[in-house]
Amino acid sequence: MQEQHVYEYAVIRVLPRVEREEFINVGVIVFCKRLKFIGMRFHVNEARLNVFPTEWELEQIQDNLKAFEEICYGNSKESPIAKEEIAERFRWLTAVRSSCIQTSRPHPGLTSNPELTLDRLFKDLVL
Repeated sequence: MQEQHVYEYAVIRVLPRVEREEFINVGVIVFCKRLKFIGMRFHVNEARLNVFPTEWELEQIQDNLKAFEEICYGNSKESPIAKEEIAERFRWLTAVRSSCIQTSRPHPGLTSNPELTLDRLFKDLVL
């Protein structure tokens, strides 16, 4: 049996109208401190998004999620947060905020392969 490691994940949500507190799951972030892993997947289902009245264009949401992803992977040249260690980036990305893109509270689990766990969570919670 492979060694299990504690990981945390959060679901990324788009809130078409923040004041209504309705949301659509669009992604997942997984963080495993022991394995120095952070990963993210996202997909916006346009048909689901169009069910809700929104002021946001799909392109705006996609751009915001791409910026989120760049911070997650430390690839953003514009964000000082992207230069932080992975634990700090995960905490910043999962901080409570009142914007059109939010995350759930982090949830713990055990994994031997965080990449496979990310894929499974993405399929189960988003697709």
